[in-house]
Amino acid sequence: MKLNTKAFALTAGILWGIAVFVTTAWLLIIGTHGKTISLLGNFYFGYSFSWGGAFIGLFWGFIDGLICGFIFAWLYNLLAPKEGK
Repeated sequence: MKLNTKAFALTAGILWGIAVFVTTAWLLIIGTHGKTISLLGNFYFGYSFSWGGAFIGLFWGFIDGLICGFIFAWLYNLLAPKEGK
C-alpha cells in the first residue's frame, strides 16, 4: 500500500499547526509561565509565548508538519514492499 504524499503532508501540517496553537493557547489560558514552550522560538522565527505567538506557531507548525509529513510519506513509499510481491 502506498501513501498519498500530498494528503499525508497536508494532514500532518494541519495537525501539527493546530497542536502548536492549542498548546500555546491552553498554557496562556491556565496562566503558566510557558518556559518550555517558549523554546519553540529557537526553531520558529517570530514565535513567542503570547497570543500573537500562538498564530505564528500555527503558521510555522503547519509548514513544519507539511515538510515532515511529505518526507515521511515519500520515505515510506520508497521503502514499503511493492504491491503484488
